[in-house]
Formats: sequence, C-alpha cells, structure tokens
Amino acid sequence: MLDQPVTSERVPGLVALIARESDVWTHVAGVRDLESGAPMQRDTLFAVASIGKPLTAVAALMLVQDGVLGLDEPVDRWLPELAAPRVLRQLDGELDDTLPATRAITLRDLLSQRMGLGIIFADVPLARQMQALGVAPGPTIFAEDAGTFMARLGSLPLAHQPGERWLYHTGLDVAGVLVARASGMSLGEFQRRRIFEPLGMANTGFSGRADQLATQYSPNAETGALELWNSASGGSFAQPPAFEAGGSGHVSTVDDFLAFGRFLLAGGMAGNQRLLSAELVAEMLRDQITPAQKAASPWFPPDFWDTHGWGLGVALRTAPENARGRFGWWGGFGTAFWCDPATDTVAVLFTQRMMTAPDDAAFAETFINAALDAP
Repeated sequence: MLDQPVTSERVPGLVALIARESDVWTHVAGVRDLESGAPMQRDTLFAVASIGKPLTAVAALMLVQDGVLGLDEPVDRWLPELAAPRVLRQLDGELDDTLPATRAITLRDLLSQRMGLGIIFADVPLARQMQALGVAPGPTIFAEDAGTFMARLGSLPLAHQPGERWLYHTGLDVAGVLVARASGMSLGEFQRRRIFEPLGMANTGFSGRADQLATQYSPNAETGALELWNSASGGSFAQPPAFEAGGSGHVSTVDDFLAFGRFLLAGGMAGNQRLLSAELVAEMLRDQITPAQKAASPWFPPDFWDTHGWGLGVALRTAPENARGRFGWWGGFGTAFWCDPATDTVAVLFTQRMMTAPDDAAFAETFINAALDAP
C-alpha cells in the first residue's frame, strides 16, 4: 500500500508508523530530496502543517491548568488587538458595513475555531483583504512577527459573531500568540519546556537542520508532476521564523508524534509525570461544535460533519460506530496523525507532497483507516 505512491511518483518519499500498546511498526520509502536523491529516513524532519494544531491547544490548556488563562474568559487582556471587535452585517458586505460583536472572543473560541475568522470559501471583500494583508490561511507562513500579524488581523472585521460558526485555521495561530504573551516566552520555548522535553520530542519545533529536513513539493495543476515548493536548504523551515505559527508552523518526526499521541491516550501523562489534567484532556477531546453550527459551517468533503466533530485543536470521529472516539487531523503539507483510544493505537504518516485537492489525501486516509481498523 505505502510503496505504490512512491513508485508511481505521486510522492517523493514517506515515513509511516503504527503503534499499538508497546508494539511499533515503521515503514520508510523514497527520498527526502528529489534533486540529491538523499534517502528518506525514520528521523527525517517534516513540516507537519495543521497536525501541529493540537500541540498549540495543549500549550494553551496548560496555561488554563496553571490558572493563567480561562477557557471561557475573554482573551483581549493579552490580545488587545481583538478587543471590541466589529462583525460584518453579511459575509459579502463591505469591510465598513459592520455591527458590534455580541460578546468578547474567548480561548475556547480560538481552540474550537469559532473566533469569527478563518478560511472563507467565497470571493468576498473580507477574504480578499485577508489575502492582501498576508493573514489569510494558506501554505505560506506569515513572514513578519507576531505583533504585525495581530495588528493586521485586528484591523479586520469578523466574518461571524464569536462562537457562532466554525471557521478553519486562524484561531490556532492566534492561540499561539496568546500562549506566548501569557507565558512571557516564545511559543516554541514554552512548548519545548512544558511539552517537548518531558515527552522526549527532541526533534519538534519551528525549524530544523537542512540535512534532516524533507524538501517540499507541490503537484503541477495541469500535469500533476511534482515541482519544488520549499527547499530544505535555505527554505522557510531551515531557520527560525519571525512568526511561530501555532496553527501550521511546526516541524517534527513520526516518533515525536508517537510520543505526543501516547501522552493524549494516557490522559495527559508522560510516564509517571502528569503534564495536563485528565479533565482538560477530556475537554480537548469533546465535540465543541453544535449540530446547528456544523450545518452552517461548510468544509470538505461536503459530508465531513456527518462523521466528524471538532474538539479543542483537534478533529474527532463521531461515526461510523467502530471509529467513534478517534482523534487526530490531516496536514496540508502531506501529513496525518490519528489515535484510537479503544485500541491504544497511534497512526502517523508523513510525506512532503502538498495536498492541493481533497483527493490528494486519499491514500493517506486509506492507510490511517487500515491502521486503526486492524483487529
């Protein structure tokens, strides 16, 4: 199953891992760089994109545990750019046709992606302005610092009232800024001290060595041929970024994500050490999105909400029955991370091929389902 995408040149290479209880299986195929032919290795570093969202959610929940933040408290104490937001009267309206928000934005709004900003599937003035300001969700990480990101984001009206609808992505980038400001250190430093070091995730952060990173590729829209998108040497993940994007900016390895998955499956424990309370892990893995909100929040595939929910920074499987309770997510750079509490299984698949269409994830979804469905 896993060699076929490489031999057919659909992906340059991949690393897969399945762990059930103490048993761990890995598979490595292809190359991490097409030009040099450098072979893929188990410890190759990948830009993991959106599967880094739960890393940021856990960091924020640790500050809730510390009493620094509250899940349902306004975030404008730390993020004044979001104080007294305005909301568009209608999604396709002009940017100055607004009304006041009915309430403040909370941390729960950020982590559940209901802050009122995110991916907008329409060619409307707000979406165009987000693109013009460089704050629209997408594969390119914001090039300037967090203060500039927040200032630009705060200059925009919200698409919807806080807590009203699910809009993908932006809330987790904002949550990363919140963690940095509330903790008094960078997001990367907080995560290193509180998550990565205790879990032994030595290769996870916001940049890595060029000789360990996988070069990223994107398929040509017409031919499907793989084209260079982000070089490992001199690319955007080969040096520390100006903005540590909590929603999509991490690099990591399959073994590091195995450690993170085991931590969540253990209810917040790292061996004999508790890092996060069982109650907060349970809240993270509880569906936060109401049926009415799902009906008003389009995503792809169109039937996504028939089988999924969204917790705090992570997707949840709600159907079919044998998949209920699984949690994880997909990354637009070609990554996947899912866990099944029923069988104590973690499944991870990392590639370096950009997902540019919904069917790009088909073989990854097939692998994840097979790994988690296995008796």
